[in-house]
Amino acid sequence: MGYTKSSNPVLSEKIFYASRNGSYSESETMTVNGTVNKVGLLLFFLVAAASYTWGLFNDSMDSSVVLPWLIGGAIGGLILAVVTAFKPVWSPYTAPFYALAEGLMLGGLSAMMNSAYPGIVVQAVGLTFATLFAMLFAYKTGFIKVTEKFKTGVIAATGGIFIFYMLNWILGMFGFGLNIANDSGLLSIGISLFIVVIAALNLVLDFDFIEKGAQSGAPKYMEWYGAFGLMVTLVWLYVELLRLLSKLAKR
Repeated sequence: MGYTKSSNPVLSEKIFYASRNGSYSESETMTVNGTVNKVGLLLFFLVAAASYTWGLFNDSMDSSVVLPWLIGGAIGGLILAVVTAFKPVWSPYTAPFYALAEGLMLGGLSAMMNSAYPGIVVQAVGLTFATLFAMLFAYKTGFIKVTEKFKTGVIAATGGIFIFYMLNWILGMFGFGLNIANDSGLLSIGISLFIVVIAALNLVLDFDFIEKGAQSGAPKYMEWYGAFGLMVTLVWLYVELLRLLSKLAKR
């Protein structure tokens, strides 16, 4: 059984390629159930860390109290993501710390957003998990088939979104940020909705990648790596849903 691509930058076909040439007993190889268990553990770590910064903000109602945790979590999560992408064998150790770092960031961000728009976090969390299970159902039933054209399209769209964000960030440094990325106009809402759809489609590619990895006999540590890759997409999806809902709330 061959391996497949994923537009998720941390889930690369090269990672599984090496494992196909290795010799592992059945108990040492990656399984879908094992990966699901790892996803559950990473979600637990993320929620635990998020609860801390969420409570920190709600106790003080002062954004300056949680801002260092938010920035530190974001930077730490980015560093851990890069390290894990280059060293998948370290994923059993780096993935849990990535989840903790992202939790610190998301907890602070969510608390501040919920203070500005009461109820937005419950909506975003609900939509994130609803999207996760909807995409899983669509993948398992064959409603969405992961063809080469499908993969190419999602990868191209994801790359375009990355370039758009980088361009907006660079222009923002010089005071020329793109207003359509942040305002509550119909065009901005349409862009956010498009990004949410692409993030959701990335979940389908991640499901396929994990399943193919288990079928190809990838080593056991790849369960952590596959779970880590899926968490990256879920965090992205949740943040984009927060952005979309906040724009809708402004209107």
